[in-house]
Amino acid sequence: MAHHQLDDLDEKILKLIIGNARIPFLEVARECNVSGAAIHQRIQKLTNLGVIKGSEFILDNTKVGYETCAYMGLYLKSPGQFTAVTEALKEIPEVVECHYTTGQYDLFIKIYAKNNQHLLNIIHNKLQPLGLARTESLISFKEAFKRQIPIDIEDKE
Repeated sequence: MAHHQLDDLDEKILKLIIGNARIPFLEVARECNVSGAAIHQRIQKLTNLGVIKGSEFILDNTKVGYETCAYMGLYLKSPGQFTAVTEALKEIPEVVECHYTTGQYDLFIKIYAKNNQHLLNIIHNKLQPLGLARTESLISFKEAFKRQIPIDIEDKE
């Protein structure tokens, strides 16, 4: 993967928009002492390079009825299943993340369910039919914190 060289202005812009994705470009421009057009161009450049992948609204899963968060390690019966299983997981709306991993699991997923019974139904009715060798589940009681990777201007190497 190509790394993109970011200058101080890019880093300052990223730090500001990571902290508040809804911050107006003109406010970013004032903070950076440049024009609004310059900010717009820089953000467009960072988006085109793939440094910025988008912006999103973040829902509180419990407030929309999904009280159980679980992480699950998946063991595949054979390495040839990766593509088929990954594509099938994309069709399960409760699966919100899927990672290829090293270590004991072939895939590691994150699931939101309405409650433990709903999680059990997802496991039995949506995951087991995928032909997995086995699974291991971890239920999260509460998210302690979540953040983006920091953009740190002072730590240049």
